This record gives sequence, structure tokens and C-alpha cells, in this order.
Amino acid sequence: MVSRLDGPDLETVFRMVDDSISAEINGLNGTAYFDCRYREIPDGRLSAYQLYDKWLREAAKITRQNGIKTELDTRPELFPPGSCPDASLYCGWYSLSRYVAAFSWRPGAVAYHIASGECTGLHDGGRQWCPMLLKDGVSVTLGPVAEPYLRAFPPPHLFFRLILDKNLTIAEIYMLTCPYLSWRMVLLADPLYRPGLALARAKR
Repeated sequence: MVSRLDGPDLETVFRMVDDSISAEINGLNGTAYFDCRYREIPDGRLSAYQLYDKWLREAAKITRQNGIKTELDTRPELFPPGSCPDASLYCGWYSLSRYVAAFSWRPGAVAYHIASGECTGLHDGGRQWCPMLLKDGVSVTLGPVAEPYLRAFPPPHLFFRLILDKNLTIAEIYMLTCPYLSWRMVLLADPLYRPGLALARAKR
């Protein structure tokens, strides 16, 4: 199992580890945000885009049923800047290499944005989602270093279901849900972090 302790700068990497440890001890409180692309999902056979949108809805249902405050946005637009306080979990799309600062992040937060190339500019000061999520306070993210095609992303309903398992590390969750290995997706996190344990501690 492979993940990268990496980020826009060394200070961010140390903060990712510190926040992960803190969340396991003190709990990961906050809101789960899911940002869909379509207002409605039709019945019958779905395109890959519609399928991932459906899975975002299912992920929101899973977190809500497990007692996590959850916001699901089905508008075509993304969450606007400053609209998502106390974010602990996030998955959504689609803004290619144009990060939107909609969130204030809780220590230990897990987030990824479904778009191509979001990890191509990790060290060059770009506006891709991976470096900006980490700079803004996320502890775990993932993304592609080149065009991965949609089906290379972990299906949100599977990823966030396993996020709730307090016995699994984030490296294990990623490996269990990433459809293709040795491809173009990268996990950026402390591989030993157990977000499910952090979420369980928050419920006490």
C-alpha cells in the first residue's frame, strides 16, 4: 500500500500529520459536504457521469444515516466561496484546476474533488484542488497527476462508507476503493491516519 506524505510545502506536511493525530485523539467533528453536478438522476441506464453523481448522493445518505451532519448540493454550480463552515468531509465536482475556497476545515478533514489533473501542480503554486485543499487545512486528499478518466476515482459511496470504519487506516481505505493500481491517482495523507476512529471519537 502506497501513499505520499507530500504537500505544497514542508510545513503543510507536518501539519497534516499533527492534525491527523489530533483528530484521532480529540475527534473529528463537523459537516460532510457533497457537491453533485446534476439536479436529477434519471431512471434506467446511466452514463459514467450520472453514475458518479448518483454515488455522491449515496455517500451523503451514508454519512447522514451515521449521525454526521451532511449537506448535499444538487445544483450545477459548486458551493460558493465561504459557504461551507466546519467541514470534516467533502467530495464533489467539477471545476478543473480552479479551486473554490468554499470551506473552513476541521483538523483531520478528508476531501477530494473529482476532476482531471488536480495533483499536477502540487509544488508549483497552482490553483489545482489537491495543493489548495492541503494549504487550506485538509489532512487527506487524493487526485490525478494526469488525465485518469473518471472511473479511476474511488467511488464516493464506497470510499465514505469505509471512512466510517474506525479500524481502517486511510491507506487501507484508498487501496480498497481505488479502481486501478499503478495508474495516475495519488493519495496524499499520513497513511496510518484512521479517520473512522476520529469520527467515532467525535460522537462520544
